[in-house]
Amino acid sequence: MTITLEMMPPLMFGGLIVAMLIGYPVAFTLAAVGLSFGFLSIYLGFFDLNFLQAIPGRIFGSVLSNELLLAIPFFTFMGAILERCGLAEDMLDSMGQLFGPIRGGLGYSVIIVGFILGAITGTVAAQVIAMALISMPVMIRYGYNIRYITGVLAASGTITQLVPPSLVLIVLADQLGKSVGDMYLGAWGPSVFQILLFAGYTFLLGIFKPSHVPAVPIEARTLTGWALWKKCLLGIIPSAVLIFVVLGTMMMGLATPTEAGAMGAVGAIVLAAIHHKDFSATGRKVLIAGVIAGGIGTIIAMLFSENLIFRLAFAITYLAVVWICLEAVKIPDLRDLIKQGYETTMRITCMVTFILIGSTCFSVVFLGVSGGVWLEHMLTSLPGGVWGFLIFINIFIFFLAFFLDFFEIAFIILPMIAPIAQKVLAPVVGPDAALIWFGVMLCVNMQTSFLHPPFGFALFYLRGVAPKEVKSSDIYWGAMPWIGLQAIMVALVIAFPVVVTGLLDKPLDVDLNKVKIEVPQIELPPLDFGQPKQ
Repeated sequence: MTITLEMMPPLMFGGLIVAMLIGYPVAFTLAAVGLSFGFLSIYLGFFDLNFLQAIPGRIFGSVLSNELLLAIPFFTFMGAILERCGLAEDMLDSMGQLFGPIRGGLGYSVIIVGFILGAITGTVAAQVIAMALISMPVMIRYGYNIRYITGVLAASGTITQLVPPSLVLIVLADQLGKSVGDMYLGAWGPSVFQILLFAGYTFLLGIFKPSHVPAVPIEARTLTGWALWKKCLLGIIPSAVLIFVVLGTMMMGLATPTEAGAMGAVGAIVLAAIHHKDFSATGRKVLIAGVIAGGIGTIIAMLFSENLIFRLAFAITYLAVVWICLEAVKIPDLRDLIKQGYETTMRITCMVTFILIGSTCFSVVFLGVSGGVWLEHMLTSLPGGVWGFLIFINIFIFFLAFFLDFFEIAFIILPMIAPIAQKVLAPVVGPDAALIWFGVMLCVNMQTSFLHPPFGFALFYLRGVAPKEVKSSDIYWGAMPWIGLQAIMVALVIAFPVVVTGLLDKPLDVDLNKVKIEVPQIELPPLDFGQPKQ
């Protein structure tokens, strides 16, 4: 049988899926399939060997020289530090005490703390494991339904994927060619709505099945009044400051994603130090001085301008941060914690880099055999127009997430369908917001990759830390309602694009019929060409 050019794209895509289902590492599978079909295309005469020279150029130009990708190790390090520093434990304990008197109170606390931790850690595994270790024994002790426990812990952990500064959003921004700040702005609306959906489900359970989510007994509430509120504020305020420093500066245009990630990494070390029991009294005084100086410098910058007092104030703040970081290094536990953070960061960064290199090999060859044309023809000819395209893509991603991680989906699928999505969705929300809407929609969808059986990673994390009396069937069945809630969220994002685009800058609406071009009249001196030539 003769292989034609039209047969190459489906053969490449099918070969990739089969190779990954066999179980080969994704990065090497992508590179191997791409290069194999590349040499086959050269043999069949579809292009010559010179075409493959684009691969090293793309790798060095789009991967290794991409400054945006430097944000990934910074945010990974930030999450790795915060997941083990005791911050989650303090917040879960205080929130549990605060919401304890009402039905489902421990569930509300897990959802809220999951949202906050999602904004400062950015790693699903860390969040699910940390919250399960802390909250699951308490919820079991007070009679919560085991399926609700496993479901709310897994779902609250996956919120990390959507809540800025999510690593997924950084990768999506890079693959879609959009700014990270715009992607973060687009994700805030779905993040808040998803939290409300989770809380609403817990509220309904408290009404219709109160035995599933009972209130915490009075004797278990050890803190009340100002002592309780003080503990809550001491857990939330430092986290809120870090979120503002990381996200606020980026969204206001004061820092690039890489710079914001670097500040987040340093801020994580500071938070870990001030939460540690061995943090010295001198360090606390330096912290207070740094906070006061930072506040004074900010006020001066807002009311006046950058002057000598402004520079002195922030110099004191920087010195305070350096002092606290040096003190953190002197504490043995924190020194080991920082080392573990480096190791985690290195593993994830290397994984992402190798997947990117592999996906570059695959995508160059795929486009070289007219794969983009094949995909565009297939996706634009779907019934239902825009909505048919969105429904098909989301169902496809949903089932693909049974087998692939979100990094793999982002690096394999997005480069192929992003140009088509831009063309199809631009008439609905405008060319600037089209890919932001599409990216956030897929991010909400890809959260299910951590939840649905049999390959949901969040379920495996829970299985690893759950007590022996918790059955695997309870973990799987417990995830089902929350998968349904995330599917509802996907439908809401599709039906109401304003949920994503509402916070984005509105495009300039220029009426070309009213544009006037006025050219000022300038009187020029008469030209003198000199004496005529004889």
